[in-house]
Amino acid sequence: MALLTLIGCEVATASDGAQALEAVTAGSFDLVLMDVHMPGMDGLTATRAIRALSSPAATVPIIALSADVLPEQIARCRAAGMDDHVPKPIRREELFAAVARALEGRSAEPAPQKIA
Repeated sequence: MALLTLIGCEVATASDGAQALEAVTAGSFDLVLMDVHMPGMDGLTATRAIRALSSPAATVPIIALSADVLPEQIARCRAAGMDDHVPKPIRREELFAAVARALEGRSAEPAPQKIA
């Protein structure tokens, strides 16, 4: 959160996948950073639920944040509907590059971007 606010992003947080799904359904986000392993509803399940929505929220870019870095683990993230993957521990450069890729061309407006 601190890294993203430093570059001008407006950030909202959720403590589990169910809260993330609720926030995305209710709000208008430019990007979702989704932890893969969360209590209750995990990030893969939450991503599948977001992709199944019948609203524009279903197309929000979703970036996985996970220590799961084996090719088959990253493939599971992509199969669930995640657009990108940032490995943990998070390195600022990798996070910023993934955010830039996800937001490229999505908005004609300058920052701040709204990120869940």
